[in-house]
Amino acid sequence: MRMYLLALNPTDSVTDGFLPAAASLGLDVTVLTDQPEAHRRTSPQTEVLECDVHDFRAVITRIANHHPADAVFTNSDHLQTQAALVAEYFGLPGKDWRATLRAKNKAEMRRHLTATGIDPARSVELAAGQDPSELAAADLPFPCVVKPREGVASEDVVLAADAEELVALAKEIQTRRPQAALVAEEFLVGELYTLETVGDGRIRHVLGGFHTAVSPPPAFIEERLDFVAAHPEPVVAQVLAQLDALGVGFGACHTEFVVHEGRARLIEVNYRVIGDQCDLLLAQVLDIPLFEHILRTHLGEPLPADLGARRDGAGRVDYALADRAGTLTAAPAAFDRTVDGVRLSYRPLREVGAEHPHYRTNRDYLGVLRATGTDRGAVDRVSDDFFAAERWEIST
Repeated sequence: MRMYLLALNPTDSVTDGFLPAAASLGLDVTVLTDQPEAHRRTSPQTEVLECDVHDFRAVITRIANHHPADAVFTNSDHLQTQAALVAEYFGLPGKDWRATLRAKNKAEMRRHLTATGIDPARSVELAAGQDPSELAAADLPFPCVVKPREGVASEDVVLAADAEELVALAKEIQTRRPQAALVAEEFLVGELYTLETVGDGRIRHVLGGFHTAVSPPPAFIEERLDFVAAHPEPVVAQVLAQLDALGVGFGACHTEFVVHEGRARLIEVNYRVIGDQCDLLLAQVLDIPLFEHILRTHLGEPLPADLGARRDGAGRVDYALADRAGTLTAAPAAFDRTVDGVRLSYRPLREVGAEHPHYRTNRDYLGVLRATGTDRGAVDRVSDDFFAAERWEIST
């Protein structure tokens, strides 16, 4: 059976998760990408074909002129709608393209949730090139958040204290992203969490989630995620109801939400598995073939009624962050080891000698530490000891 995997740049989720899973399932994989050389370097045993994957018509043509497809899949935020349309064209299992569009387009998500009445929120969309001064007249409460309508990784997501600052921030983002539409929306108060799910269109499994620690405003950089085996049932019910309203339920989904006084409100819906190595930790802490389960749904196979996930696991993901621009001159090397019953995996995300600006986004990550075990206290202690002992040095 042949699976076509649509991708942009190589990611750990694909290289270390989905490609090994496809191999274990005996699938022939063809990667379609606009960055073929990068994928050939990271996955030299995989067939890689160049394709304008942003255009679903180009993808259809590439597949039609190659081997017949048994599955079309992507884990990219940017390519979910294209993959859904291609799968539908070839009569293959896949996500509803309307749901993928609502998830990716943050303005459309807000409009849809407001129209259904399930979670009204005040927001305004600013088209690419539109004068940001028009935001000053919008009926928005302050503080509010302004961000790219289809952005990722907390890039250019900022908090505005008043109308003057909102306009100024929108102008700054437009300077960096002249082709991007923006969304300004009310700031949703509460603790930040995630809900991780996988479904086959018939049943949906809740895998647990994370409690996310973010940097102080005005930026929103994820600094640490602690695994939560089970959120309170009323909170899960609220989040799932909002996902149902959006039409989300097939394959993997990573949902970010806040909880305040018992009310759960969506921040964004990423209609794919959680990234930045949290998916690798999730598979490990639950002790399930997570990536295989996700791929099986796209092959049309039903998920088992019980995934057999263990419920006694503890896990945590921490990121080492650059605090300024400059050249990384010293940093720990990659390792895997067990300390006091805690499995640690550290992976550098920036090479020593690399020079970078200070992005104030997830692109400031220097490295990521995954820690799993069955004792929450031990996981926290061993992780804290690692960061106390190691050094990341940046010369300016």
